[in-house]
Amino acid sequence: MFKEVAGKLKKELHKAIVGYDSLLELLLVSFFSSGHVLLEGVPGTAKTLMVKALSMVLDLEFCRIQFTPDLMPSDIVGTNIFDLDTRKFYLKKGPIFTNLLLADEINRAPPKTQAALLEAMEERQVTIDGVSYPLSEFMVCATQNPVEYEGTYPLPEAQLDRFMMKLLIPYPEASEENEILHLYHHGFDAHRLDEVNFEHKTSKEELSRIREEIFHTTVNPEVITYITDVIRATRKSPHVMLGASPRASVMLLLTSKSFAAMQGETFVTPDVVKMVAFPVLRHRIILKPEAEIEGMTPDSIIEECLETVEVPR
Repeated sequence: MFKEVAGKLKKELHKAIVGYDSLLELLLVSFFSSGHVLLEGVPGTAKTLMVKALSMVLDLEFCRIQFTPDLMPSDIVGTNIFDLDTRKFYLKKGPIFTNLLLADEINRAPPKTQAALLEAMEERQVTIDGVSYPLSEFMVCATQNPVEYEGTYPLPEAQLDRFMMKLLIPYPEASEENEILHLYHHGFDAHRLDEVNFEHKTSKEELSRIREEIFHTTVNPEVITYITDVIRATRKSPHVMLGASPRASVMLLLTSKSFAAMQGETFVTPDVVKMVAFPVLRHRIILKPEAEIEGMTPDSIIEECLETVEVPR
């Protein structure tokens, strides 16, 4: 079922997004695995458009927060306000009370403001003045620019670890860029996305059935051991200051199950684990300064670990 639904959803997304087929698949995998996504790419690579279109085809309530240096935590979660007429406090909810939250340019806000998302991302609830408010269907898609460092704050490791995946958004291929121009030439406007005729939208019942299918995807004990060995290999690398956490093991397992189900498989293979290891682990690995000077990247460390860990047969 998931394979069929994912095919329909991708077809709908391609009405607004040209190319990026594998990235759209990983976005869907993250959503159906109840995870959050960090999108990194230069300006103009359709990061925001991708998230907006996703909210529309999944029929989710959508909110966008533009992160700026003067943004306060209360601007995100909300605050209690005193009503002079009723002589009572009432909660003015912030934009975090939604289904799909776009944290645009998240690294432009200071760590104190970024931390306002921590509880919501991990526990699916928001605490205001000692009172906890649950969030039902909740996903954060955050964007950041990899080349503009002036006026930015690096994301704390605790927050990075809460993102299920980090997706790198490249420039489109020449043929895809050509297709984008044809799309705009024939009337498409990213600012009027509500005019796009998105036909297939996911219902709550369909969502529940897909998650049930993912839950029942088989993972052999040998594959679980393989996932553990890959995670532990990142910690043992001589080039790494901080390896992947136990939460990374869980995320790698969940995304492997979702990705396998999306391909129409009933079980997880080591090849599937290898495929999703890069987006799941790349933002959780911190290299030693000397390794960065030598030109190493988290992706090259992951590749090295995958080559050294024995694959179960």
